Amino acid sequence: MKKPSILLIYTGGTIGMMEDVRSKSLKPFDFKHLTKQIPELKKLNIELSAIAFDKPIDSSDMNPGVWIKLAGLIEENYSKHDGFVLLHGSDTMAYTASALSFMLENLNKPVILTGSQLPLGIIRTDGKENLITAIEIAAERKNGKPVVPEVCIYFEYQLYRGNRTHKYNAEHFQAFQSANYPILAEAGVHIKFNYNAIRKVNNKKLVVHTKLDSDIAILKIFPGISKSVVESVLAARHLKAVVLETFGAGNGPTDTWFVELLKNAIKRGVVIYNVTQCNAGAVEQGKYETSTQLKKIGVIGGADITYEAAIAKLMFLLGQNSSLKDIPRLLTSSLRGELT
Repeated sequence: MKKPSILLIYTGGTIGMMEDVRSKSLKPFDFKHLTKQIPELKKLNIELSAIAFDKPIDSSDMNPGVWIKLAGLIEENYSKHDGFVLLHGSDTMAYTASALSFMLENLNKPVILTGSQLPLGIIRTDGKENLITAIEIAAERKNGKPVVPEVCIYFEYQLYRGNRTHKYNAEHFQAFQSANYPILAEAGVHIKFNYNAIRKVNNKKLVVHTKLDSDIAILKIFPGISKSVVESVLAARHLKAVVLETFGAGNGPTDTWFVELLKNAIKRGVVIYNVTQCNAGAVEQGKYETSTQLKKIGVIGGADITYEAAIAKLMFLLGQNSSLKDIPRLLTSSLRGELT
C-alpha cells in the first residue's frame, strides 16, 4: 500500500524553538532538519513533507490574514497529501482551529493543530509526543478513508474537535478542554478513536472561503458595568457584530439603559451574539427572566458554542456577506459541528 502523505506546516510557537548554545535564548530551528530533532519520525511509515513560514509568528500575533494564508496552503496542497499537521502557538490555537473549520467547507482530510508548552529543544518537552501522535492520527485510515476528516487539536494525549476547544491552563501540559463535546480520540498504548463523535467523510469537493470580516467587538458584562462603557463599545466605528459574554445560561442586567442600548444597536443592524462566560454549559435565553428581555429585542442565543468559535463564526458569516435576515438562522445552526 502507498504510504500516507502528510504535510507539516510550521507557523511558529513554542514547539519550534531551540535553545541557542551561546546566548541561551530560544530561537526557531530549521525544519528541514526536523528528523535530527525527532529521529523517531524516520520509523513512521509515512511520507512527511514540511513547510515553514519564512518568519515564525508568535501565537499572540495570529490574525485573520494568517488564517487566509493557511487555508490557501491547504487548498494548494490538498490533492498532494492525505492529511495536514499545523504547528501553532497554543495561546490562540483554538481561534485558528475554529476559523479554519469554517473556511474549509467540505473538508474530507485531517487538519490537526498541535504545539507544546515547552520547546522541542528542552529535555522535558511535551512537543515531541504531541507532534508524533498528531502525525500518526493525520495518517490514520479505515477502509481506505481518513479516520478524522475534520479540523482538530491534539494536545497531551487527547484529540479534540477544533471549534469545540479552548485553552484553559497556561502552566500544565494538559492545556485544553472541550467541555461541551466529547474528545475524538485518546492516545495511550493504543490510539482509541471515538468514532461516534467524529464527523463523517461527505465526498464533496473542498470549498475554501478566504473572506473574513473582523469588524466585531467583545462585550463582557460584569456586576457594576457602566452605561458609558457599553455605549463606547456599541458606538465603535464600522461595528457589525458583538459577542456578548453573559452570566450563566445567558443572563444579563435588566437595567432599562442596558436593554435599550442593545435594542438600538440591533435596530442599526448590529448583530448581538449571546455567549456564556462559563467554560461549560449553554445559553438558554428565556430560561430566566434576566435573559427573556434579551431574547425579545433580538439578541441571538449562542447555545453551547465556545467564545473562540463564536468570534470565528461571526468573522466567517460577515465575510460571506450573509444577510441580516439569514444570520440569526446561521448562528443558531451547526455549520461545522461547532454547537449542539
